[in-house]
Amino acid sequence: MDFSHEESGSGGRYRATLDGADAVMTYSRTSPRLIIVDHTEVADALRGKGVGQALAAHVVEAARKGGWKIIPLCPFFRAQANRHPEWKDAIQF
Repeated sequence: MDFSHEESGSGGRYRATLDGADAVMTYSRTSPRLIIVDHTEVADALRGKGVGQALAAHVVEAARKGGWKIIPLCPFFRAQANRHPEWKDAIQF
C-alpha cells in the first residue's frame, strides 16, 4: 500500500493506493496545530481489505510526527478513533 499527501490552502487529502484503487481522507486545517477530518472514501475494490483503517492510522501517525491534533468530524474516522483509545494523544473530540 502506498500513501500520499496533498495540501493546498486550508485543506488537503491523504490517499492510500492499493492494486490501482484509492482510498481518500480529506481534511480542513483550522490552525497549524489542528485539522478536521471531514470525509473518507474507499473505492469499492478496496472495501473489506482494511485500507480505510490503514489510512486512518497513517493520518494519526502524521499528526503525531507533526505535533498537531485531529478533530474527527467524518463518521468513519470518528468510529475508528473511538475503537482505538491508543490514538487519544492525536485526537481532539
